[in-house]
Amino acid sequence: MEIPEHDGYWMPKPVEYKRGKPKPDDRDEVQLCAQALCLEEMLQVHIENGCMYYGETRRRTQVPFDESLRKHVVELCARMHEIFNQGITPKACYDQKCEQCSLLPICLPKLASKKALVEKYIHKAIKEDLTSLGKDGK
Repeated sequence: MEIPEHDGYWMPKPVEYKRGKPKPDDRDEVQLCAQALCLEEMLQVHIENGCMYYGETRRRTQVPFDESLRKHVVELCARMHEIFNQGITPKACYDQKCEQCSLLPICLPKLASKKALVEKYIHKAIKEDLTSLGKDGK
């Protein structure tokens, strides 16, 4: 691709910086590949690989975007769209790995376990309101 004010052609290469260390599963690679797929669609290019840099190990590793990883990302995206179209919000379940997640302050998975208490409170409040409306003759 061409970049304004720079001579020649340039190939985008996503690099993801993480504070910690590599995870035991492929979540970081999936995120990086998803970024590459977005860039490919926006810029009409093919990106062969990207890099992960982990602050704890101070190492940069190359991540090849092979067909297997690409297919996995597309399947996860399709599943996410299914859930979104159904209007389902998956229940947040707290796990030890949550402590490493940058979304912990937003997700608040420990509070999700208190959902039953909230539902009980709302039902009780509605019942009290309906009862008071009935007593007033409305």
